[in-house]
Amino acid sequence: MVKPFVPRNIVKKRTKKFTRHRCELFPQLSSSWRKPRGEDSPVRRRYKGQKAMPNKGYGSDRRTKYITPSGFKNFPVNNVQDLYMLLMQNRKYAGVISHTVGAKARKAIVRKAHELDVRLINGNAKLRRVDV
Repeated sequence: MVKPFVPRNIVKKRTKKFTRHRCELFPQLSSSWRKPRGEDSPVRRRYKGQKAMPNKGYGSDRRTKYITPSGFKNFPVNNVQDLYMLLMQNRKYAGVISHTVGAKARKAIVRKAHELDVRLINGNAKLRRVDV
């Protein structure tokens, strides 16, 4: 099995979700983030003690951005030929078989990935058993 090449630990600047202002007071408001647009809104005006607004300062480190907890970046795979693109980068990228791929093509992709030593994130999805 291929081991990932991760140069440093993945650190998220913020793991807490940004929530909508005053969503806890009104049950009909969902907690998903909406930008406050009010003229006098204390959140929009960034008063002390108010909720934080998302901005580019919360972005991930460029070197660890898009890396999954397994240590790889995802690469969509639709057919067997797509696996050859991962051959030289198999320690950096892992294939993710697309949702639209059928069972027969999926089996072929899983077999070929095992031969080429390419990691698949969802290799056993939608399959009962694959003889490699």
